[in-house]
Amino acid sequence: MANIHEYNGNEKMAIIEELQAGEATRKEIAHKYNISVGTLVKWRHRYELYGIDGLEIRVRNRKYSPELKLQAVQDYLSGKYSQYELIDTYKIASRTQLQKWINKYNSHNSFKSVNEGARAMTKGRSTTWQERIDIALHCIAQERDYGKTATQFKVSYNQVYQWVKKYENGGEDALQDGRGRNKASVELTEAERHKLELKKLAYENERLRAEIAFLKKLKELKRRRS
Repeated sequence: MANIHEYNGNEKMAIIEELQAGEATRKEIAHKYNISVGTLVKWRHRYELYGIDGLEIRVRNRKYSPELKLQAVQDYLSGKYSQYELIDTYKIASRTQLQKWINKYNSHNSFKSVNEGARAMTKGRSTTWQERIDIALHCIAQERDYGKTATQFKVSYNQVYQWVKKYENGGEDALQDGRGRNKASVELTEAERHKLELKKLAYENERLRAEIAFLKKLKELKRRRS
């Protein structure tokens, strides 16, 4: 489209009100004002999230903390929430923005933070079978925050990533080192098995608490918009 006019906040709101009046389709209104249907939908979404302030041009430069980016991505990858639910909950400008974060995360790139502690080790370290189980369970409970888990347990990002995948595909036995130096699950003492089960319960409770907190936040957002 040539000579696209850059509308200000009040002009965008007037266009959205015209859309909400229902006297024309999105395609017709988009054509009338020489914008794309996608742009029109984005304006309406921003207006619903931020009000008139969301329609100002400066909204495209909004800053997001690394912690928010990471949490939004992990919530999406959990498979429990749609992109639309997440951009509403975290007040993200667009699905495109969220998708960029997802792509970055899946490429094993981190969201840098000035408050971030020591970086995760780039080289791994030797671990016991029970350590690997503990680390995998912890990471899953933390919505697969591989970087944070690697830093906390002083192992590499790749080690955590591989252990989680192995655990999900083959359970505890898949985390044995294959060299016969660790006890198999049937060889664990009663006390060791009991300790392992307690850790599983603790991590599952932690994961459920995080999920409940998110659902409360989502419910409150929907209540405010109703």
